[in-house]
Amino acid sequence: MVGVWLEDALCFTTGPDEQKAKNLASNASCVITTGCNDLSRGLDLVLEGKAVRLKDEASLQRVADRFNSKYKAPFNFTVSDFAFHGEGGKALVFEVAPTKAFGYGRGATYSATRWRF
Repeated sequence: MVGVWLEDALCFTTGPDEQKAKNLASNASCVITTGCNDLSRGLDLVLEGKAVRLKDEASLQRVADRFNSKYKAPFNFTVSDFAFHGEGGKALVFEVAPTKAFGYGRGATYSATRWRF
């Protein structure tokens, strides 16, 4: 899953018929993780929050601009009908403002940190 940060929230997309969209329609609580595959360095992050579908044109356009700037091709999203539209078709846009986050450092000394928002 690709995403962008905007105004203290992680924004991501999913197709309207994908399992992720169906799951979020029945339960907006979610956990998002990121990290790398190197056990000797880096940081893993885990975010908890509720996914909220963005439906206003101004917010969608700000997120589209950020996606288009960050990822370039093949992401050339346009906004219409309360969603993104691009080469892959229609995509719903969600944002998650974290309520809790965990960070796990790797390397010579492993570490763990928790944040609450």
